[in-house]
Amino acid sequence: MSISSEHKPLGKQVTSSLHMLSPIVELNVGGEIYTTTLSTLKKHPGSKLAEMFTGQPKLRTDSEGRFFIDRPGTYFKYILEYLRSNQVPTQCIQDVYKEALFYDIEPLIKQLEDSPQIFGELVARRQFLARVPNYSENIELMIRIARAEAVASRQSSVIVCVVRTEEDAARCQDALNGLDMDKKSVVKFGPWKAVPSISDLLDCIQMDVEAKGYKISFQPHVAEKGFRFKSHDFFYKFLFTWW
Repeated sequence: MSISSEHKPLGKQVTSSLHMLSPIVELNVGGEIYTTTLSTLKKHPGSKLAEMFTGQPKLRTDSEGRFFIDRPGTYFKYILEYLRSNQVPTQCIQDVYKEALFYDIEPLIKQLEDSPQIFGELVARRQFLARVPNYSENIELMIRIARAEAVASRQSSVIVCVVRTEEDAARCQDALNGLDMDKKSVVKFGPWKAVPSISDLLDCIQMDVEAKGYKISFQPHVAEKGFRFKSHDFFYKFLFTWW
């Protein structure tokens, strides 16, 4: 005996052409349930989101037959609100920006990049850090050193040498030769050609290490007596607190 179309499981229906679907669509985005229309989802034809719902379905369905998108559901509401009313979100900007990039919604991406939060990160801070040689690699090196020294300790420290100019780099190397420590454990940042100061770079280091989940603080490193230069001209101690 055949089953009438009205009793077919929804999961069966969505595996057929999208033209057979109701214009009303249910979505499961990372566990969050949304109801919208196909026309809303396809509002920007060149986007990845529109492509998901063009032609044959390109998504899996959950046990209830809803289209499933394996992304953070919390921020999809802001994506959906933009598609419905062109309203640019004012909350969770960084996270919504990541989702806009994933769904490749170009108009939203451009508008978010004009927001102070994204503009400051992309145009100002990241452009500065791109001019600091091996910045990302040095952040990872700091973390490796701190973790290696954390055995049976509540805290571990990393000495950082920060130089802004080539002249300071030469002086720093001379100063480093006078330090009574393992020179391989000193992480060097700089020099760079940009307006931000040493203080700005130190703040960036703290910000990016903390973004990885670590609790840190820093202070000028005071060298032993007899040191030819003021050590805080170049050297800083970053303290990792583990518990």
